[in-house]
Amino acid sequence: MPSLRTPLVLLVVVAFSTGGCDAGPPPATPPVRAGSSSAPREVNVVMKDWVFLPDPVDLVPGETVLLHVVNGGLDIHELVIGDQAVQDAWETAEAAHAEPPPGATPAVSVAPDVAGIRLVVASGQRVDLTWTVPAAANLAGLILGCHIPGHWGKGMRAAVRIAPPGG
Repeated sequence: MPSLRTPLVLLVVVAFSTGGCDAGPPPATPPVRAGSSSAPREVNVVMKDWVFLPDPVDLVPGETVLLHVVNGGLDIHELVIGDQAVQDAWETAEAAHAEPPPGATPAVSVAPDVAGIRLVVASGQRVDLTWTVPAAANLAGLILGCHIPGHWGKGMRAAVRIAPPGG
């Protein structure tokens, strides 16, 4: 005798799988309320193994932000904020120390004109930084990157999106 159970289960699976397909367009991003020196806007950046969240990071030219940089990954990570020249300088500097000998971690640095902003954060830790975002002309082309050896090569970077002030 054929069972009615199989067609009923199939009907339920199809009903649930097609019912949520038309969720409509995603909600619009709310306007960004620019921070000031007396009231910086808090911006969370989470570093996981090989990604930054969010991507992109919305910044308003000239605003002051309080960056909360959290390492939610298993490896040490760094946040380097700068244009491609800054990213290239840190990638080159860090590659020179990719296989350090046992002992203290070697100091890594780059020339001040291509230093950008750099924060190194251990796994499970958070580092905060108050930063005044450059004017729009200097903001174009900014990238978030991690240059711990091998991380940039695995795609650990995020874009900066210029957001209009609002709110």
